[in-house]
Amino acid sequence: MSHTGTASLDMERLYNEVLHFYARQMQALDDGRTEDWAQTFTEDGVFVLHGGHDRAVGRQALAASSSKACAALDEQGIKHRHWLGMLTVDSRPDGSVAARCYALVVATALGGTPSVHRSTVCEDVLVREGTGPWLVKHRQVSRDDLN
Repeated sequence: MSHTGTASLDMERLYNEVLHFYARQMQALDDGRTEDWAQTFTEDGVFVLHGGHDRAVGRQALAASSSKACAALDEQGIKHRHWLGMLTVDSRPDGSVAARCYALVVATALGGTPSVHRSTVCEDVLVREGTGPWLVKHRQVSRDDLN
């Protein structure tokens, strides 16, 4: 196999790994497993929303903020599902990965009809610690309605 063919297979493998990572990460959040979701970030992971208006740093802060948001949704009888698509994955020279995708948040009230609650762009820097799984080092989420 040519060098180009090997690189193509490596990128396909990486793409599939990142896609699988996001599926597990978003399902943890949507299922209310906020501690598990926070563990998908590095210990000092950063999550920036809305151009910096909302920011959480570190697993403890991420778990607390996501737990609060899930509790508020539960209280209102609303279920969120995150749907990610149009994913691009690029290896970086330092071994990290730049990942970018569109993220839709679908909201459904108990007994209601699903509707798109948010349309966003999610930009991540993913890293591995040793041979472990991918982790989010930095996440920037930009809402389309606030651009």
